[in-house]
Amino acid sequence: MALEIERRFLVAGDGWRVHAGEPQALAQGYLASAAEGLTLRVRQASPLPADGGGALAPTAAVAGSTAAQAWLTLKLPAGGIARHEFEYAIPVADAEQLLGHCATALHKWRHPLDLPGGDWVLDVFEGANAPLVIAEVELERPDSPLTVPSWCVRELTGDGRFSNAALARQPFASWPDADRARLEQLLEADARSARAPAPDA
Repeated sequence: MALEIERRFLVAGDGWRVHAGEPQALAQGYLASAAEGLTLRVRQASPLPADGGGALAPTAAVAGSTAAQAWLTLKLPAGGIARHEFEYAIPVADAEQLLGHCATALHKWRHPLDLPGGDWVLDVFEGANAPLVIAEVELERPDSPLTVPSWCVRELTGDGRFSNAALARQPFASWPDADRARLEQLLEADARSARAPAPDA
């Protein structure tokens, strides 16, 4: 039985870009999701277009790709930050049909990150979940040592509001104004701090 052991972080600024590889456009929808139960997800992915069409929305990139891949994923809680995960490759045509049956969905760009300590990726959310940027790292054990980059400004592990399923169901743009404003102020403050020159010794 496969286990997913993952920590997640809110990202501010663009310091992550020096560690990032080529992105994939992801469209993912949820056939079932429960905060404390089963999640059944459909994901379709395509690479960045060869003509450099990184300005495309992920929906357009996925729809226009001839190199798309797709998976059906089931997740169940396993205690702590671990989850049971079962993932199966499926035909892209099946994924396109299943996405049409999903009650909730989201789109994002996913970048692999060249960082130590685990398998790091970073998601740049689009549409109603912009401007959220979230980094994730898969670990061998829940207590695996980890050096967290300075641009990861808040740990989100265990905060259900920021799970992909929750963001598909209740996107960031639909959050109460006060909650959204607080988070945007935090991100702007941390981005300014990252850009500030270091004080003289």
